[in-house]
Amino acid sequence: MATPDFSASATSEGGAGATSPGPETLTPLEQEVLDEYARLAGNLNDLASLLNTLSATPSADILDALRGLERKTSLVFTLLKASVYSIVLQQQILGDDEDGGAGAGAQGGDGDEVTGA
Repeated sequence: MATPDFSASATSEGGAGATSPGPETLTPLEQEVLDEYARLAGNLNDLASLLNTLSATPSADILDALRGLERKTSLVFTLLKASVYSIVLQQQILGDDEDGGAGAGAQGGDGDEVTGA
């Protein structure tokens, strides 16, 4: 896509097609602003085409990195589940030991408060 040409020569050459008798030339500041807009439009078009290319064909390097990250994440998740299971199992064993060591006469409100805390 071609960028528009906002040069002063294109706008100042009114010739027979000019409809207003006023000044037809641009000030240097106006010309600079128009040039910047033209460069910005060109840069945005380049960026849009590059993004379209990248989104259409994902990079093999990115896919490989994401696969490695997925493996590491699943490993961390598995280790976290194992740790939580180990802690819960330890608490159950400690709770069973406290209930068994208290004797038959300690069954009541006191036993529930110890395991509930």
